[in-house]
Amino acid sequence: MNKKAMDMCNGSVFGKMVVYTLPIIFTGILQLLFNAADLIIVGRFRGSASVAAVGATGAIINLIINLFIGLSVGISVSTAQGLGGGKDDDVSKTVHTAIPSAIVSGIILTFVGFFCSEFFLELMGTPDDIIKLSASYMKIYFLGITSSMLYNFGSAILRAAGDTLSPLIFLIIAGVVNVLLNILFVTVFSMNVEGVALATSISQTVSAVLIIISLMKRNDACRLSLRKIRFHKKQLLRIIRIGLPAGIQGSLFSISNVIIQSSVNSFGSVVMSGNAVAQNIEGFIYITMNSFHQTAVNFTGQNYGAAKFDRIKKILVYSLVSVTAVGLVLGAVAVLLAQPLLSVYITDSQSAIEYGVTRLLYICLTYFLCGIMDVMTGMMRGIGSSFAPMIITILGVCGMRIGWIYTIFRIPQYHSVTSLYLSYPVSWAITFTVEIIVFLILFRQRKKLFIKNNPSVS
Repeated sequence: MNKKAMDMCNGSVFGKMVVYTLPIIFTGILQLLFNAADLIIVGRFRGSASVAAVGATGAIINLIINLFIGLSVGISVSTAQGLGGGKDDDVSKTVHTAIPSAIVSGIILTFVGFFCSEFFLELMGTPDDIIKLSASYMKIYFLGITSSMLYNFGSAILRAAGDTLSPLIFLIIAGVVNVLLNILFVTVFSMNVEGVALATSISQTVSAVLIIISLMKRNDACRLSLRKIRFHKKQLLRIIRIGLPAGIQGSLFSISNVIIQSSVNSFGSVVMSGNAVAQNIEGFIYITMNSFHQTAVNFTGQNYGAAKFDRIKKILVYSLVSVTAVGLVLGAVAVLLAQPLLSVYITDSQSAIEYGVTRLLYICLTYFLCGIMDVMTGMMRGIGSSFAPMIITILGVCGMRIGWIYTIFRIPQYHSVTSLYLSYPVSWAITFTVEIIVFLILFRQRKKLFIKNNPSVS
């Protein structure tokens, strides 16, 4: 076993989950800190309009890339189940299929993002005073998207093998590069959002190179050999079978956020600025909670492959309890420190800060609901079911939010940003309730089928 790998199928479940999850949390937090640096630098040197311009791109960027990012879930589950079941050849073929998949995905995304940015921004009703800045940011951002795909797909492999430390180290290196380039481009070369986007693209390339080198240096089934890179039909179809529903789920999830962002845009750039910064702050909570989702996927995947069904039950309980506690604590902290946190980003508009405070109040105090919802999605994906959480999320999150906007939000007395924000916790609660019921049914069915096909398993 590689020295950085983790045996998820034996020993203390909770202890190993903590050791595994912490680097993922730090990775996500650092990533957001570096993204926050983008907003802080451009906000302090170019004003709140530039902050709004960058913030307006978030929902649409996620919409475009989530379909392909979903494939990394397929890679993660396939790798984890293969490692748990001792299928080294299958794991190796998955690894060597993942890399060209990342490259092809990146090329497609570069084309779509570069040539269609203004079109998408116009559809979202982005205000005229910032649309050109937003489009410039998106075009440059997407020039480096292939590197982002390589990093995400490579990280999925490493994490499935139990190595969550390497992606953290690589992100630290790339993040420092990003911050230094931000300062150079914005303050020295007097660039606006274009400088921030360029710094992001360059730093993503650094992280991608480091991921590839790490995979090439491994001495287990996850070792990457450049000469063996090719598409393997069986592994590609499995990645698509698990990853495509996850990608569709992410994209449709983003569609509801795009529609909400469009509704926020209708209130003007001041509201957009406060909303963008609040979202960035929320991101620290979300990324921490989402780390338990990734833990649930890979721990469940390896133990399912090894037929350790009792451990899967423990993974479910520990994940739900942990993500609830983390979500409640961090959500409360964000609300208590809302004013000073928002003031770090925005220095020229108290009104924008007030709108940001409103969003944090409605979202953060109920954010744990999003966390437990994501954990259940991860549990279902870990046992190889990606279609069920896709359908549940489409109906429970996307359908509910879109329906809310075209019904409740259109009633004059509820036509406000607070009404928009209220749709989030309602959709999370409904979706989680359905997911946990469906998971228990699927788990029981798959356990019986697994034992039937493998009589030696008791």
